[in-house]
Amino acid sequence: MKVLITGATGLVGQAIVKVLHEKEIAVNYLTTQKRKIVQSETYNGFYWNPSKGKIDSACFKGVDAIINLAGTSIAKRWTPIHKKKILSSRINSLQTLYNALEKEDTSTIELLISASAIGIYPNSLSQFYNEQESKVDNSFVGEVAQKWEAKADTFKNLGIEVSKVRIGIVLSTQGGALPQMAKPVKKYAGAPVGSGDQWQSWVHIDDLAQMFVFILENNLNGVYNGVAPNPVTNAKMTKELARALDYPLWLPNVPKVLLKMLLGEMSYLLLASHRVSSKKMENEGFDFQYPNICLALQDLYSEKNSKASLDPVSEELV
Repeated sequence: MKVLITGATGLVGQAIVKVLHEKEIAVNYLTTQKRKIVQSETYNGFYWNPSKGKIDSACFKGVDAIINLAGTSIAKRWTPIHKKKILSSRINSLQTLYNALEKEDTSTIELLISASAIGIYPNSLSQFYNEQESKVDNSFVGEVAQKWEAKADTFKNLGIEVSKVRIGIVLSTQGGALPQMAKPVKKYAGAPVGSGDQWQSWVHIDDLAQMFVFILENNLNGVYNGVAPNPVTNAKMTKELARALDYPLWLPNVPKVLLKMLLGEMSYLLLASHRVSSKKMENEGFDFQYPNICLALQDLYSEKNSKASLDPVSEELV
């Protein structure tokens, strides 16, 4: 088996590549940075530029499935220019793949597994969402996720099965949200944000990588929530993070108005509440190695995981 990955050099992509190689599955990957192109027996890079619709079609040779992770980080101040880039990077990546595959007469690709986000679900302190929910959050995040998934679904027109993974907060010490959450705690300035009651559906980076490969190996299609079985409130997340780092929490909650002053519209990422179910994935037979937040943080901050952070990459999915 051979898999083509977009965003393979990012946080989630690197974790997935590691799992694939452990299973002796070869990887082709697309990158916008020519310096990141390497060639080996099981890992081969190809250049593309989705903003201009350019792609090296040799990347499809012998490929059975595509894992799509490409997209500009959403965790950067939402200026009008950056908001446009967040959306266009996701849509252009899929459109470039689609246009190239449409011209391929001998494509062997049967499955597209595309990342999405739990931000598609409406903000709610009381609802517990599963994949059958049809309502979409009335926010920029909801708009992006909805359009992202709709673009992925167009691959069905090419006879390709489509799976979409709605990813929650990815916990890793190597990038993404967790190091940013840990910074104030390590400076004795950690505190829940807003009311602290908002739900945060999270997933350990290793479980998420295994989930993508599980979907691949079992040829699953449809929507799956990429979250652990036990969501926590922001207050609980902050408390357990401080405990894992062995730092005290003593400050009052960070007021919502202050967050909005500091982060603008992007403060929504910290204040929105998404309690999301992993039951569909579990019912397929997937076993989580880190089902609760205590186990996840203990592992991430154990001695075996104390290593240097990843360099920031343009194709990282946060």
